[in-house]
Amino acid sequence: MQPYEERLTAPRSWWFVSVLVGIATGLIALPFGTLPLLGGLVAGTALAAVLTSAYGSVRIRVVAGFLVAGDAKIPLTALGPAEPLDAAEARAWRTHKADPRAFMVLRSYIPTALRVEVTDPEDPTPYVYVSTRNPEALAKALGAVTAA
Repeated sequence: MQPYEERLTAPRSWWFVSVLVGIATGLIALPFGTLPLLGGLVAGTALAAVLTSAYGSVRIRVVAGFLVAGDAKIPLTALGPAEPLDAAEARAWRTHKADPRAFMVLRSYIPTALRVEVTDPEDPTPYVYVSTRNPEALAKALGAVTAA
């Protein structure tokens, strides 16, 4: 059983911007004719959509004794207590409270986050900061797997 999984998808407005990028690319190619206009429209939209999809494809999972956040696979034995952060606290930990040594999976369009202390004495990382839409559920999943 997998206690927690979340995909940090990009907001809908970003997909609209992808279409606008395609239109702009098409307009740039307009002086070269109709076919380059259509090619620019399709290529610009496709490229912007691929970039939006890639940025919004980050997954947060708690599975098999690990916290998987993006490319990182962190054993739960190396983690301490988890602290769910509301929008104001998350903003503070992204800015003036932030430690440059921290591991962050940060998505600016997600206002809430979870901060988990790193207790491994061999690791110089002080904490893990993970943007999440449901920090309480992620903290509960981490606690449940650690307790088991």
